[in-house]
Amino acid sequence: MVAPVITLTTDFGDGDPYAAAMKGVILSRCPEARIVDLGHGIQPRDIMEGALFLAGAVPYFPPGTIHVAVVDPGVGTDRLPIVAKAAGQIVVCPDNGLLTLLTHLHTLEEVRAIENPAFMLDEVSPTFHGRDIFAPAAATIASGKNVEEAGTLLNAIELLDELPRPCLEEEGHVEGAIIHADRFGNLITNIHRSMLNENVAITTRVGDTRLSTLLRTYGDAPPNEALALIGSSNFLEIAINGGSARDRLGLDRGDSVDLRW
Repeated sequence: MVAPVITLTTDFGDGDPYAAAMKGVILSRCPEARIVDLGHGIQPRDIMEGALFLAGAVPYFPPGTIHVAVVDPGVGTDRLPIVAKAAGQIVVCPDNGLLTLLTHLHTLEEVRAIENPAFMLDEVSPTFHGRDIFAPAAATIASGKNVEEAGTLLNAIELLDELPRPCLEEEGHVEGAIIHADRFGNLITNIHRSMLNENVAITTRVGDTRLSTLLRTYGDAPPNEALALIGSSNFLEIAINGGSARDRLGLDRGDSVDLRW
């Protein structure tokens, strides 16, 4: 039997015991689990960054992988803990928009509220659902419990209002927005490769910058020059070869992007 894989993505950082406590709960319930830290460096309470992180990582894991994502500023409120099936994977997380971008790219096969006490610890803290609900739910599923036993089937989930789908205005014209600036200052947009015709000339306008070519990689532009390209997550990026597009262009999350070809 192949050991189940459980991944962890949080905004907990590395200096506190929160992620370690979740691992302890998982291994107590499912000792054979292989725990993979995807990252604990999501900016605190930044659901948008968490949504982008999940969309970029989840599809590359083996089918049946269980992903636990905890970026949860509403912990203890009426937001639901959920378990969802998408892209051949299982995601355990709060219903607060973390799945927004993943659902833009992949069909949600099933979503259930986590209501069954068997999927939780005996005592649930109102401030640490990562340890008391999400970790034990993931371990319980990894140990063989069916997702159907978690709780009520949901017909819809919460989506981030600030992460709208890009709008296809007409054939050859897409309007989108910057949704993230990575640590290099590259500006990642919500325009997916599948919306473009890369076989013709593409013009990108962002702020006061106009880029008339879609390049293959960063080094195809002269040093310190702006460029547009399709990044490794298959979203359109605006970058500076050797620099920060966020700093140089004065742009950030929410700024609009206009694409024509």
